[in-house]
Amino acid sequence: MSEQVSMTNNGVNVEALLGAREALTAAPEAAQFKWRASCTWQNGTHSIASVKKFFGLGEEQSHRTEFTFDTDHPEIFASEDKGANPVEFVLVGLAGCLSAGIATVAQHRDIQLNSVTATLEGDMDIQGVLGIDADVRNGFNGVKVHFEIDADATREEIEALVAQSQKRSAVFDIVTNPTDVHVKVN
Repeated sequence: MSEQVSMTNNGVNVEALLGAREALTAAPEAAQFKWRASCTWQNGTHSIASVKKFFGLGEEQSHRTEFTFDTDHPEIFASEDKGANPVEFVLVGLAGCLSAGIATVAQHRDIQLNSVTATLEGDMDIQGVLGIDADVRNGFNGVKVHFEIDADATREEIEALVAQSQKRSAVFDIVTNPTDVHVKVN
């Protein structure tokens, strides 16, 4: 009996991911990663953040290139608007992680994606950030994620893709569960 070759191509190498999962199951210490970012203040509320090196698979790793990101606040906050607001980066991270998960799960389930568009909105009362009302939370009150997905699949199969992506998303977990953050000054 010949093996059927999948014609689905969402750009995800599922065989490599499954091989990595198998290898990391046998060597769980290699699954311990440390992601890193650095940020240098420029002026006013403008900073430039970058990512290059990280730790994983038991040793130091590096992206092919250093990625940089300008962060700032909009002009309506008396800033120069030289980059996305830091909370917008949280939405970008969530959108990217969920979208990548959808592509990966779709590839694994032999579902061809034609298009995936995520639109995210975070509701925030800035009275907390500005110190106007100490009872108002500084962060998001809620985040809404809306997907427009065109795929060679039923609505139920598409909903299952999104559900599985959400279940495995690192950024969804970070946003929806408390994370210990330790800040120190040298």
